[in-house]
Amino acid sequence: MKANPLFLLRVRLIGIGCILVCLVLVSKLYSIQVIHGDLYREKANRQYLSPQGELWDRGSIFLTTKDAEKVTGASLKIGATLAIHPKNIVDPEATLKLLSTFTTLDHDSFLIKARKLNDPHEEIARRLSLDVSEKIQKEKIKGVSLYKERWRFYPGGKLSAHVLGFVGFDGDILGGRSGLERYYNDVLSRDTTGVRQNFFAEIFSGVKKVIGKERSEGDIVTSIEPTVENFLEGTIAEVQTTYSADRVGGIIMDPQTGRIYAMALSPTFDPNDFGKETDQSRFRNALVESVYEMGSIMKPITMSAGIDARVVTATTTYFDGGFVTLNGKTISNFDGKGRGQVDMQEVLSQSLNTGMAMVALKLGKDRLREYLKRFGLGEETGIDLPAEAAGLVKNLESGRDIELVTASYGQGIALTPIQTIRALAALGNGGYLITPHLVTEIKYKTGITRSLEGDEKKQVIEQATSEEISRMLVRVVDTALLHGAYKMPHHSIAAKTGTALIADSAGGGYFKDRFLHSFFGYFPAYNPRFIVLLYAVEPKGVEFASATLTEPFMNIAKFLINYYEIPPDR
Repeated sequence: MKANPLFLLRVRLIGIGCILVCLVLVSKLYSIQVIHGDLYREKANRQYLSPQGELWDRGSIFLTTKDAEKVTGASLKIGATLAIHPKNIVDPEATLKLLSTFTTLDHDSFLIKARKLNDPHEEIARRLSLDVSEKIQKEKIKGVSLYKERWRFYPGGKLSAHVLGFVGFDGDILGGRSGLERYYNDVLSRDTTGVRQNFFAEIFSGVKKVIGKERSEGDIVTSIEPTVENFLEGTIAEVQTTYSADRVGGIIMDPQTGRIYAMALSPTFDPNDFGKETDQSRFRNALVESVYEMGSIMKPITMSAGIDARVVTATTTYFDGGFVTLNGKTISNFDGKGRGQVDMQEVLSQSLNTGMAMVALKLGKDRLREYLKRFGLGEETGIDLPAEAAGLVKNLESGRDIELVTASYGQGIALTPIQTIRALAALGNGGYLITPHLVTEIKYKTGITRSLEGDEKKQVIEQATSEEISRMLVRVVDTALLHGAYKMPHHSIAAKTGTALIADSAGGGYFKDRFLHSFFGYFPAYNPRFIVLLYAVEPKGVEFASATLTEPFMNIAKFLINYYEIPPDR
């Protein structure tokens, strides 16, 4: 029997209708559970406290463990504001006594506010825990109200404070004021006006209307490894205390990708209580915002340029008389002594300024300037943190030999620590300039995840040059650094110290007794997993960086090798 065409059409129409209804329901469920999930969960949570206006909202920041687990670095905490209505309070003393059984209140301040009979509303305390708030609510105290509030909370306290930053007011606007909170403010901030659009209007007005601004709202995931960050922070805090340094900083990075595992400064601050900090300079992330003359850790960059340009090799020799005079000015080795006939390996091992002068002069002004700029000196790295400084490298444009020579060993040009570690990473990663970064992905409220890690990199020296300079720096550690006392028998480490005089900005020239100490190293040397940069500003009672930073660096290296179970490479 042949089916009726009209019947078949009706069946098809019904089927299409069912499919459309299912799509609408699925779309709405997606909107409720994924796009607006936080909002509806919040509404369900309003069981005993009323919000005073729209509740503030903000996305989360996550740290990432070595096992790829997400750990909350910044989130929201929920509690309540305690308020009173003075004209409804019969006995202020009795009310205060009852409230004081749940939370600490100032006696005089409470009574002053309670006696403002013409004032309908006075806030008494903020950020009460939900547990305390619930106990107060159950008492049903006349003239007392509780309003739900949310605020920014950093579970780790001071952990990674300069990276995470903090949230504060700029006029009437509450938002990120430093660190990742500021850089990714557009992603982390939220539209708290709620969901008011009609359901069918949402569905049938297109996906763009369903998602709206929330396509750009999300949480961010960082590469900061909490255990590594904690170890670095403890290490540099000890250095600062031991040597009474003005500031100590450190960065641990993957030299192959630019992924940053730890970044810290000492002294630091607590973003949960930043309002009590009297020294505002502590908020400044000097690792990206401040510039320093880095000293001898820059020598391997100049040496690699000389090797890459084939004007020197590790065995090239010169006569070291202890000093060189250029343009009427004399530069000398750190101890003023000459070594006679020495090769380029000894120039690095003994950190000889005269040897770097020889390499710089062989390269010539134009070629040395070109190489140093290839390494990114004087330009921003592109790291995802606010207020990055580009560095001060005007001396590279000088037509005189003296400025180029001093730049070759890290004086006369000032760089940020992040710019410095980026340039030094190219020595060990095959010769590539990479982009340091902290955020690996953004998890949007729509459910979409966007990776921020790319593979863009620029080659600045040849692979063979990278291998040769690494070999030379391994020998520095194995034989010269404190006479080889820190050589690791099963892991190769390429490293160099730096000690620079600090410039006298007021009087010109340099202080004779104020130093910046620096230390960098990467390992395993010929296929490095990590590069570490440490620096200390004006450490007291010690002149050379080998005394202040060698042991802290080696402790970090041993920790990373054990923590990540890096196999021996020799």
